[in-house]
Amino acid sequence: MILPDLSLYIHIPWCIQKCPYCDFNSHALKQEVPESVYVQHLLDDLHHDLHYVQGRTLSTIFIGGGTPSLFSAEAIATLLAGVEARIPFADDIEITMEANPGSVEADRFSGYRRAGVNRISIGVQSFQADKLTTLGRVHNCDEALKAAKLAHTINLNTFNLDLMHGLPNQSIDDALSDINTAIDLQPPHLSWYQLTIEPNTLFYSKPPKLPKDELLWDIQQKGHELLSSKGYQQYEVSAYAKPGQQCRHNLNYWRFGDYLGIGCEAHGKITLPEQNKIIRSSKVKHPKGYMDLTKPYLNKLWTVEKDEQAFEFFMNRFRLMEGFAKEEFCQFTQLALTDVEEAIEKAVKLGLLSETDTHWQTTQKGTFYLNDLLELFV
Repeated sequence: MILPDLSLYIHIPWCIQKCPYCDFNSHALKQEVPESVYVQHLLDDLHHDLHYVQGRTLSTIFIGGGTPSLFSAEAIATLLAGVEARIPFADDIEITMEANPGSVEADRFSGYRRAGVNRISIGVQSFQADKLTTLGRVHNCDEALKAAKLAHTINLNTFNLDLMHGLPNQSIDDALSDINTAIDLQPPHLSWYQLTIEPNTLFYSKPPKLPKDELLWDIQQKGHELLSSKGYQQYEVSAYAKPGQQCRHNLNYWRFGDYLGIGCEAHGKITLPEQNKIIRSSKVKHPKGYMDLTKPYLNKLWTVEKDEQAFEFFMNRFRLMEGFAKEEFCQFTQLALTDVEEAIEKAVKLGLLSETDTHWQTTQKGTFYLNDLLELFV
């Protein structure tokens, strides 16, 4: 078992309002953002996890939420300086921050760049007014366009636009119109994923009418063809990028890398080679409990059992279009190839996976039927 690259996820839980489809740990803001207090809690939380660093530098940081762009540039600068004081940064570290177009102004965007953020992920979801209203978004199309154009001007390494498809009452033309608008803005990276109805959301209790499966399939096919024709390469189930512009933080997730998680309900995954095990962790969910000085930040810590490690590894690795060496499976899990040979054989016969003597790779069919592929390893 070897030590993979190390990333850091930072969760900021507040939003202006809760979107009806969102099942992330986010809380509608009812008062002023307690940014300075929360930043100190984040750094204290990180301090308790430093023994998991095991001599590594940080290769990537991702600040997600919620809406991290509700925090001032000064707060983000304090946070990142505090992290670097505790864990050395790799020379080429990627630092991503999520931002909603409605909460971004020119001075603040530039301030995030000065604070050390070099990649911004803009939550557009759609450029159409009726779709934004249905999704409960607080921004409009003009704000989304402005935010994307601004991202080109502030010396970022790269940026991402988030788009959703399979929206209520969405036609193929609607979906392709969103993609074309996004392409015109020339983002180096596009996340394009299907709306799903998740438990504990408003859409779950009051389901909207979504496109039928046949229409969803056509949207995915035509959308993929359009993005590919414009030079965007699909490298993950829901991610497209220009060459060399893949999100390194997400790649570390999918390649079964390690990551610390700080903030409300943030999750972590750490390899402990000396103990020959992999552990996962989650932090306290609610901001009030998380910032209670009488309680620990850690909510749960558990070991990934040996009979679960194959599924965990493939659940991540099969999301990527790239092939990967079989020896990675053995190195990162300490399992043998014989432990999965029966499932692999079935996947190959079903056309979900391709195999050579040294490598595996998810097929296009396997990408579309990813859940069926993963069920073979349960």
